[in-house]
Amino acid sequence: MSASTFTGTYTALVTPFANDRIDVTAFKRLIQLQVRGRVDGIVPVGTTGESPTLGYDEHLEVIRLAVKFAGGRIKVMAGTGANSTKEAVYLTQEAEKLGADASLQVAPYYNKPTQEGLFQHFSAIARATKLPIMLYSIPGRCGIEIAVSTVERLAKKHRNIIGIKEAGGNADRVSQLRQACGPGFTIMSGDDGLTLPFMAAGASGVVSVASNIAPKEIAQMVRAFAAGKNTAALALHDRLYPLFKNLFIETNPSPCKAGLAMLGLCSEEVRLPLVPVTHETRQVMRRTLKGCGLL
Repeated sequence: MSASTFTGTYTALVTPFANDRIDVTAFKRLIQLQVRGRVDGIVPVGTTGESPTLGYDEHLEVIRLAVKFAGGRIKVMAGTGANSTKEAVYLTQEAEKLGADASLQVAPYYNKPTQEGLFQHFSAIARATKLPIMLYSIPGRCGIEIAVSTVERLAKKHRNIIGIKEAGGNADRVSQLRQACGPGFTIMSGDDGLTLPFMAAGASGVVSVASNIAPKEIAQMVRAFAAGKNTAALALHDRLYPLFKNLFIETNPSPCKAGLAMLGLCSEEVRLPLVPVTHETRQVMRRTLKGCGLL
C-alpha cells in the first residue's frame, strides 16, 4: 500500500465510555458519523482515544470494533504506539491480525530516549509488521522530537515507514522533512489550526481532533485546499478556528467529549487521571459549537 493512500482527513477518534466500560453503541455511532462525513480514515486508540488508560484487551477490542464498524469504507490507522517497544510491537502485530490498514506510532513518552533509541524503537516495530507505519512526533506531550535526520534514516531503512504525523507546531519542519525524505513521504498535520499552513508547505492532510465533532467540514476543508480552492478552504478554516482552539482549553480529549455529549453522540466520561471539563469550559464549548454552526 503506497504512502499516497494515507492522505486527506483522518480522525483521531475518542474512545467513548459508559460506567468505565467501552460504549460500543456510541463508538459505532461515532464511526458512522465519520463515514457519512466522508473522511478518509480514522485513528482509533491514539492518544486522543485515551490509549494510556486502556488495558491490552480493551485496546485491541477498540481496534477490532473500528475495523468492523468501518467495514472497508474508510481506512483504519490503529494507534499502537507505546513507551515500551515490546508493547508497541505486540499491539501492532495484533492490530495487523485484526485487519487494520496501518499503524500510528507515537514517540515514546516520559522515558525520553536518544535519537538512536528512537531509531532502534521504530525499527524494531517496522521489522515486526507488514503494516504501513506513520510516525507521530508531538514534543509537547512526549518531551522529545523525532529529529528530521532520524525520520530520514527510518524512511530509508524501512519501506513500511511511510509518513509522519507532525504536531510540533512548526510549518518549517514540513519543508525540512520533504527535503530529507522526498515528496513520496507522507506528512500529516497533527494540529487542526495548522492544517492549511502545513498543506501549503507540502503536507497531505490532517490527523484531526476537531473532525470528531465536524467530520464533514474538516474533510471539505482539506479537499478544497488540495484541489486549489483556497478561498473555500480558508472560509471553512475561519469558521472552525474557534473550535480548533477551544478543544484544547483543557486537556484533550475532555473538551472534545464535552462537545460530543452536547451533540448527543457519547457521554463526557473520561478515565482518571483525566476528568470531565469544568462548568465554565462546558459553557465555552457550547458557545463554540453554536458559533461554528454545529449545534
